[in-house]
Amino acid sequence: MGMAVSSGGKGGRRRRGVPRYRAMADINMTPFIDVMLVLLIIFMVAAPLLSSGVPIDLPATKAGELNIDKKPIAVSIDDHGDIYLMDQKTADADLVGAVKAQAKDGVDERIYVRASKGVTYGRVAEIMSDLTAAGFKKVALVTTQEKK
Repeated sequence: MGMAVSSGGKGGRRRRGVPRYRAMADINMTPFIDVMLVLLIIFMVAAPLLSSGVPIDLPATKAGELNIDKKPIAVSIDDHGDIYLMDQKTADADLVGAVKAQAKDGVDERIYVRASKGVTYGRVAEIMSDLTAAGFKKVALVTTQEKK
């Protein structure tokens, strides 16, 4: 009984100077995907916090939340009665013109009026009447939900 010895093929031997397994030249995608998923989660959590920049103490009501398809135009009134269009302070006389410039859908654009608790009802009604007199059809007030 003799033993057969193979001299070629892919046996356990190495040729001199040539490694058995070569280094991979491809990018390892697993850490890249992990980092992208973590960034996605961070931005999903942080994005709602960036939606409106003017800090306002909104009144609480029993109304439910609205489903929003796209970002509406926000008109904010702070405790001192100053008006902000999105994050920019705006004069009363310039408000309608600034809203028209911001509105992509024209008078069908959705406009949310946010007013602090300390603002008088007359001031809020004045701003809303200016917007509706300019032809905007979808003007609404924003409040927070009451805590149960």
